[in-house]
Amino acid sequence: MNLPNKLTVFRIILIPIFILLLTIPYTWGTLVLTGTVVPVNWLIAAVVFAVACLTDFLDGKIARSQHLVTNFGKFADPLADKLLVMTALIFLTSFHVVPAWMTAVIIIRELAITGLRTLIVENNGKVLAAQMPGKIKTFSQMFAILFLYIKNVPFASIGFPIGDILLWLAVIFTVYSGLDYFWKNRYVFSDGM
Repeated sequence: MNLPNKLTVFRIILIPIFILLLTIPYTWGTLVLTGTVVPVNWLIAAVVFAVACLTDFLDGKIARSQHLVTNFGKFADPLADKLLVMTALIFLTSFHVVPAWMTAVIIIRELAITGLRTLIVENNGKVLAAQMPGKIKTFSQMFAILFLYIKNVPFASIGFPIGDILLWLAVIFTVYSGLDYFWKNRYVFSDGM
């Protein structure tokens, strides 16, 4: 197994650790960071999430630069990203931090694009490459989630809701990039409609 694939597997392994940290009651206490109270387990979960996001950046960069792109990587890398983001959002919704409709929009889009990718591969063997709107969506989702888990520190001290702003940006680009992918690849539906 090459290094990018090992990083992807490591990211997948981090997901249950992330889940475990968020299911632990607040018995670990809280920290006050720039005047904001953050549960210790949320802070550790945010670090785990950040490490997982970093592996996402690294595995793709290494795979492309060293020509180590594999079928496993094409399958597992986007799957790991979706599992990580959806898990984080579901927990934020259960904690009443993110509205359920936002989480639903993001999850529906991710599942729809996964289905579209499958159709494209079946039709012509091509893998649907990420476009700039999709990259902005991923960037804003990951940073929104990170800031929401650390309760907008260090921006909370000045009352700037960076996590909420990034989440709105993520939802906008989630919808836009999803529509863009479907519009640009509408040919896959032309045979039966």
